[in-house]
Amino acid sequence: MNRRIALGFIVAVVLIASGFIISFYSYNQYSDDTKRVRHTYEVTGTLERILSSVKDAETGSRGYIISNDTAYLAPYKLALSLLPEQINQLRILGNDNRVQIQRRVILEQLIKDKLAITKIRLGVPISDKRNQAVNVESKRTMDALRRHVALMVDTERILMETRNRQAGRSFRNTLVIIFGLSLLTFMVLAISYRLLEQELIHRQATEDQLREYEAQLKGQIRQLETSNEELERFAFVASHDLQEPLRKIQSFSNLITDRYSNLFDADSLLFMGKISHSAERMSKLIKDLLNFSRISNHQEDFKSVPLSDIIQRILDDQELRIKGLDVQVDIGELPVIQAVASQMDHLFNNLISNALKFAKPGVRPLLRIRARLINGEEYAGLTLDRSYFEITIEDNGIGFEEKYLDHIFKVFQRLHGKTAFEGTGIGLAICKRVVMYHHGYITARSRPNEGATFVVVLPESQSLQHYDRPTSAEIYSYPAR
Repeated sequence: MNRRIALGFIVAVVLIASGFIISFYSYNQYSDDTKRVRHTYEVTGTLERILSSVKDAETGSRGYIISNDTAYLAPYKLALSLLPEQINQLRILGNDNRVQIQRRVILEQLIKDKLAITKIRLGVPISDKRNQAVNVESKRTMDALRRHVALMVDTERILMETRNRQAGRSFRNTLVIIFGLSLLTFMVLAISYRLLEQELIHRQATEDQLREYEAQLKGQIRQLETSNEELERFAFVASHDLQEPLRKIQSFSNLITDRYSNLFDADSLLFMGKISHSAERMSKLIKDLLNFSRISNHQEDFKSVPLSDIIQRILDDQELRIKGLDVQVDIGELPVIQAVASQMDHLFNNLISNALKFAKPGVRPLLRIRARLINGEEYAGLTLDRSYFEITIEDNGIGFEEKYLDHIFKVFQRLHGKTAFEGTGIGLAICKRVVMYHHGYITARSRPNEGATFVVVLPESQSLQHYDRPTSAEIYSYPAR
């Protein structure tokens, strides 16, 4: 629609410009035709003035001969002084028509002949016998001069009529063209206006629909806020009310075991141990769920976080376990990024704990952590031309099938039974949520019995505007291998 409206206005502008150009051309053509008509008038007028001057010379000479009064010679002398200038003007005006140029040359000769006869006539008395012959020759020359001037005037009049018709035709063509272009321009503008009106109606309908969606979205946001408040209340209850009965179960089961262990048989001690262990697992599960919910519900500011400090603190906390397993630790240079320190602690604590937990029996465990600067083009869903750090946590443990890659980052998804390896099945889901919160990417590479490498990609800074950030959780998903 927008393209058609733009095309309509472009066509209208082209038509207007064409009308202006054609009008300008037609005006120039009409002006040229008018100049040619005026030129014809000037030529005709000059011919008539030349003929009038010759007549004045003829009349003055005839009056002088009859009356012998020199006063009659004034028109003759005036005509002699005017004719050269008039003939020169005729030369200037009559240089555009070859036929008229030839006739002008003949006219000049006829004028010379007529003036020569007139001069001879002035010197012959009226009683002289030669006077009759001179009069006859003078009359013959004057008649020839009149016919020649009349022929030239008729030719100019024919040219004038032709040029008048041509000028009228040019004027009519100009009017027709201007009217046609104006009509086309009006039609194009009318169509463009109609299209524009339809576009405005469509946009108004779209705007109304968007407002309706906005109202629905606000209602859903209010519902989500209410739901979040309920979740926070649940978290509060879980962190206090649910933990308290579990602590009592653990405390009383430990007291019973300590005080009355000598009265229990082997089965009773086993049952009490299972009670205590289940209560401990339940407590840890509640804590992990609280951590999982707090990551998205509690918004925190991003600050500069040295990842080397985070990793070192985790290793210090795991020192006894690392020494007990004789883990080979290899930590490379780690960057400083903008992040939430507590969430970084959850992220790497879970990944390092997994690397230690899934160690392969009979093989010295390896924990290798590396980081390198990359561009967003290297992973799908990241922002192009933005700096990221790719952090890899590598181990040589039991590994897993990569076909389960989509499942390990979901809540309560486990690849092994609870009896084989401890854990709640929430740790990697927490890792995924932390990475999503930081607008990054997480995946893993592994094969059974060949270890696993978890890849965490985090932006160097969190300076992107909200509309530049990915919004779909699928962006942070993990492609099946």
